[in-house]
Amino acid sequence: MGAGDLGAELGERATLVQFSTAFCQPCRATRVILADVSALVPGVAHVEIDAESRLELVRRLDVMRTPTVFVLDAQGKIVKKASGQPRKADVLNALAAAVSHDSSHKPDEK
Repeated sequence: MGAGDLGAELGERATLVQFSTAFCQPCRATRVILADVSALVPGVAHVEIDAESRLELVRRLDVMRTPTVFVLDAQGKIVKKASGQPRKADVLNALAAAVSHDSSHKPDEK
């Protein structure tokens, strides 16, 4: 998933992508959690996408409810997908996996 899909730049280390809808109460709480985590962890971006205005992307990614959160590594590869309001600790754990996933896939520099 790239910047063109998201309408925003990917984070340097990872990206938290949140699919929301206007009247979704858990989406508001999720927004706060993801904003807090992205502020805590350097190089992590938080991108919120209005599911109703991006139906093609919703269908392509099989988003069935809101909020749905994707954790992407630095290259935009999906490392984790979860629906419902996440716990902060779970987001931090998923980010750790995304960051370590990223570092394990760097080409050898000789």
